[in-house]
Order: sequence, then C-alpha cells, then structure tokens
Amino acid sequence: MNTIAEHRKVLVDNVRQQAPVVGRWMKIQHQSRLLMNAAIGVILFLSPALRADERKVMDLGYAKITDLMTKDLVIVPPGKEVTMITVEYAPGAADPVHRHDAQAFVYVLEGTVEMQMKGAEKVTLHPGDTFYEDPEGIHLVGRNASDTKPAKTVVLLIKEKGAPIFTPVNE
Repeated sequence: MNTIAEHRKVLVDNVRQQAPVVGRWMKIQHQSRLLMNAAIGVILFLSPALRADERKVMDLGYAKITDLMTKDLVIVPPGKEVTMITVEYAPGAADPVHRHDAQAFVYVLEGTVEMQMKGAEKVTLHPGDTFYEDPEGIHLVGRNASDTKPAKTVVLLIKEKGAPIFTPVNE
C-alpha cells in the first residue's frame, strides 16, 4: 500500500464490514443506558446522604452516581409498603407537628426547607440535601424557610401497608 487512495480503500472496506456489528452494539448500548438511568433513579433514593462535602461520587464516564442517603431499614417484614410522595410548600408554609410511623427519606428538589426532629437540632436544607425521619420520631419543624419562594421535596416512606402517610401529634 503505497498510496493514500489504497489506505482509504482498506479503511472504508473495514468500516463496511463492521457496520452491522456496530449497529447492534449501538442498540444494546441504548437499552443499557435506559436500564442504567432507571438504576440511577433507584440509587438516588436508596443511597447514602452525607453532607455535601462528604458525598461519595462514582464517575462511570457516561453517568455520575452520587450517594445521597443510606439508613438501616428498621423493619422489613411482609405487610410493609414503600410510598413516594412530593411535598410542595408555599412561601412561608409550615407543617404541623407530626409523625409518620414510617422511615422517611426526604430529598430537597427546590427552595430552602427547615427541618427538626424532637431531640435534634434544626437544620436548613437546600436542593440536593437530604433528611431522615425514623419511625419513632416526632417531626417538630418542617417548613419553607422562604417567605417569597416555594419549596419542594420528594419523600420516600417505608411503612405499614395502608397506613396514613401523616399523623398529627400534640406537642
């Protein structure tokens, strides 16, 4: 092969021979990407929530997975269910004192939220922050910290099947 034309012909022939294999590989990659995105969604809700500066990040090149929260499951016998909800706080809105009788995993999507469990200090949470409520805990403060902007969280509850997601408490 002495000329550029001969090199080009060899390269073009190789590409033509490999095209069906590449096409199948691309389809498999697309399906794998869809499954990976679903797995990442699950991981985001069932993984460790550490302070932002301590979060574990795994960069796979095509996706970045950030551990948000991990807690030991207190109870997992039959008769339990997992419920995922969003909570949208109007500016200045606050929850009454309550409990969930569930393990609650909270992830802040928008705005700034203040949370406090009985016996613990109040914390201020921003988008990407997480909060945990154990089944015995009493939630003293749950409020939008802003009087001008809404706030939104996603909450994953592990609870008795059919149990209410919220029980007011007189404190």
